[in-house]
Amino acid sequence: MTLSISVALLHDQARNDPEGHDRHRRAFAVLSRALHAESIRWEEPNTTALPTAHTFSGGIPYSYLTRLRRTFVLVGRGSPVTPAPHPDTEAWHRDLAAIDDETSVLASHLLCHADNAGYYIPVDFPDPLFLPPEAEVAGAGMVGSSQRLLSELTCMAPSLGIPASAEPPR
Repeated sequence: MTLSISVALLHDQARNDPEGHDRHRRAFAVLSRALHAESIRWEEPNTTALPTAHTFSGGIPYSYLTRLRRTFVLVGRGSPVTPAPHPDTEAWHRDLAAIDDETSVLASHLLCHADNAGYYIPVDFPDPLFLPPEAEVAGAGMVGSSQRLLSELTCMAPSLGIPASAEPPR
């Protein structure tokens, strides 16, 4: 199983998958209404215009996301970033408990997001949003800020051997 990451999804679907396009437009409309109720203004851009970014769809195994979260927690606690222990060890379970502890603070856009659904939107807000169930937003209503996520990832990048000033791939 993989975590999917998409940019300019609707633009691509408008041309290649009308049913998927309609389904995602409806989901984004639900998200937009729920965000407006929280005083956050966001709407999915027009899909007929060419995207300002390249269309991208890819994914990573869920285990990579857990390891990324582990690194985030280690960096946040001032601990050295070491290779991840084998998943069936006591050390791995201690790491998972540390991730759970930090997630319970409800402050990280990386940690407080559903693994299998949900959204990051290009609006800067300090803490992850937890929309009410009646909003019916995918991912249990957890919405992250892509700007805050980028900031969190940038802070831990040097611990992974990535220069913080590295340009994103094109």
